[in-house]
Formats: sequence, C-alpha cells, structure tokens
Amino acid sequence: MTTNQPGSNLFKTLAIEIAIPTAVYYGLHALGASVFLSLALSGVVPLARTLYQFAKDRTLNGLALVVLVTNVVGMLLTFVAGDARMMIAKDSIGSGITGLVILASTFTAAPIMTNTMRPFLTRGKAENEAAWERLSGTAKFQQILRLTSVIWGIGFVLESAARLIGAFTLPIETMVWLSTVIFVGAFVLMMVVGGKVAEQAGKLIAREANADTRPLVAA
Repeated sequence: MTTNQPGSNLFKTLAIEIAIPTAVYYGLHALGASVFLSLALSGVVPLARTLYQFAKDRTLNGLALVVLVTNVVGMLLTFVAGDARMMIAKDSIGSGITGLVILASTFTAAPIMTNTMRPFLTRGKAENEAAWERLSGTAKFQQILRLTSVIWGIGFVLESAARLIGAFTLPIETMVWLSTVIFVGAFVLMMVVGGKVAEQAGKLIAREANADTRPLVAA
C-alpha cells in the first residue's frame, strides 16, 4: 500500500514546472534552435501536464484554472508579438496573478492555500483530519490559515515583479536561468516563513487530536 506524500508531490511538480522546461530550453538552444522557439517549446511540458490532469480527473481548482488560462493566453500573445521577452514575462505575469488570487481569497471563508496546507498538516491521519474539521471555523485556526495565504500571496506578487522587471531589462539568456533562481529562492522563502506560521495550526491540530483520543477517567 503506497502513501501519498505531499513533499514528494511538491518536488515532482517543481521538476515538471521548472527543471524540465529549463533543460528543454538549453537543449534546444544548444542544438541551434532560436531563443524564441526554445522558450516556446519549453513551455509545452507544464501546459500539457495541466491539461492531462484536467482530462484525467475532470476537475480543476480555481488556482489551477488561473494558471492554465494565463499560460494559454500568454503563449498566444507571445506568438502574435513574436517577442521572446514576452515568453519570459508570461510566466512572471502568471505568478503575479496567482499571488493576487491567493490574496483575494483571504477575504473569503476558504483561503486558497487552505486545501494546499491540509495534507501537510494532517499527514493523512484520520484523527488529524477529524481535528481539522472540528477546528475549521474557529477564530484562531482561521486566522492562522488566512495569514499563511497572505504570506504566499505577497511572496508570489513580489517575485513576479522582480522577474517581470528582469524580463525587459536583462539579456534573455540571463533571464532564462535567473528567472528560475528568483522563483525557486522566493518559493523556498515562502515555504520557510509560511511553514513557521502553519506550524501553529499543526500544534492546534495535534492538541485537538490528542484531546479527542484521550481515554476518559472514571470519577
């Protein structure tokens, strides 16, 4: 019986979304393909993956839909404009829109990052899932989840701005790898800072789960 590990899924996603496209770009460029064509084809893998997941599961959450639409529209605009810089800017804009969507969701009853954090905090344990359900809606628990979404939202917006500026001011060859460095660096920072805040929710879940499973003592 295999257990779905959130961490392994995260690294798998990063490999598909970042490592593979970067390798495709440099591989094609080394073989003589133009910068524009190399960038265009490097974006096919993550786009195909999103479409495959939709075809397989027949579901697409709001955040994934935003990323998908941004990628498709960005690629179409890039091909129309014929500018390689637009290909790099496309990813930056998509990241910024993602951040804004996350921030906007903090004003709703269910911030987007809530579903992302849940498997990391509950670890798939029935008692933790039950504790999560009991804590949902409580002021302190919701405040922690909302703050975590704010951190991720601001992080995506800031790294998007940095990459967008670089896309139109630095050489394209430089931004191909620097864009990835900026994104990964920002992502790691968001994980560390957001994780510290999310730990508070984890402690509440553990405390609630232990209280629920503690045997009753006869008076």
